[in-house]
Amino acid sequence: MNMSAKNFYLAMAVIGTVVPWLFFGSFFALNGLDIPLFLKSLFVNGAAGGFSADVLITIVIFWVWSWRDATRHRIARWWLVLPASFCVGLSLALPLYLYLRERAKSQKN
Repeated sequence: MNMSAKNFYLAMAVIGTVVPWLFFGSFFALNGLDIPLFLKSLFVNGAAGGFSADVLITIVIFWVWSWRDATRHRIARWWLVLPASFCVGLSLALPLYLYLRERAKSQKN
């Protein structure tokens, strides 16, 4: 099977949404929609805190890079990475942006 980069990124965006929400869903099923507890749980110990800080810093870097890249390459709907980051995380935002970028490139050709 020869999958295009655009389709690969789209598939990864779907997987990058479903897998984290399996974990988020179980958390919210056990604790209700307790956002303060959810945020506190991101830093419950050194391992979780280090991982969470790493991902949060990386998301900010990704926002800046993708905004600049989207401006340079005239990528429509770049802003979708912002709610994607907040509602899921980098596992959705990054492949979504790469999908939008590939789509923009294919429309220019």
